[in-house]
Order: sequence, then C-alpha cells, then structure tokens
Amino acid sequence: MERRIFIANRLREVLLNGHWIANTNYQEQLLGTTWEQAIFKINNLNTIAALTYHINYYLEGLLTAFERGKLEISDKYSFDVPVIASKADWDSLVNKFLKNAAAFADSITTFEEEQFDQPFIDEKYGSYLRNIEAVIEHSYYHLGQISLIKKMIIQSK
Repeated sequence: MERRIFIANRLREVLLNGHWIANTNYQEQLLGTTWEQAIFKINNLNTIAALTYHINYYLEGLLTAFERGKLEISDKYSFDVPVIASKADWDSLVNKFLKNAAAFADSITTFEEEQFDQPFIDEKYGSYLRNIEAVIEHSYYHLGQISLIKKMIIQSK
C-alpha cells in the first residue's frame, strides 16, 4: 500500500470511521453528543466543544498551509472556541470539523511520495510526515479525553 493511502486511512480511522485503535472515532463521538453535553463543564477540564474546536483549528490551519505554503496558525488561539448556545451552533462546529477531517485525509492522498520527507513549510517544523503523524497522535489524545468527559457527563446525571 502506498504511504499516502496508508496515512490517509489512519487519519480517517481516528477522525471519521475507525474502531481499531480506540474502538470509536470523532465522528461517532461528536454526532452522539448533544449541544448541552458539548458545553458541560466538569471541574477544570476542557469541554467537548473546546476539544472539538481545538482539533479542528489545526486541521483547518494545516489544510490552509498545504494550499498556501504558509503556516498562519498559532497555538495560543487553538482554544478560542466560539460560544455554543444552541443545537445549531454545535451542529455547525461538528459539520465544520467533519468537513475539514475528510478534506484533510483526502488532501494526503494527493501527496507525492517524496513530499512526506520534505520540510513542512520551514525546516524548524520538521517534515510533512512528522506533522501529519502529530495530527494523528494529537487527535487520539483528545479523542480519549472526549470519550472520558462524555462518560463523566452521563454518570453525573
């Protein structure tokens, strides 16, 4: 299997349709979350909405970087989640996330083999492969948090 297909499938596994690693994925978790659950605050933990926004922030920012060749996102803005005050607000965030997740995985399938080993925008950021693998690992990390927070919310009611 070509590396670009393998990596795109790994992204889809965590973001859209997989069960092999975590027995769930973002799409399943987010579509099964009400807007009230998404904004429910447990102690000092991030909300599900904040974590969703956070991962989407990087997906969207990296997609833009792939297109423009310039990285225009900053970690300090990655939790600037907009107010979620209704089902429509939550649905909008989830739909944007799912659209960007699919676009991100699809974009990887267009990579030439040698692109994975090239510097990502600037050598200080490492290679494209390193950054894409970081998206996968970062996504699994926060998917675990979302799953646990959701269980805590359900148990609290």
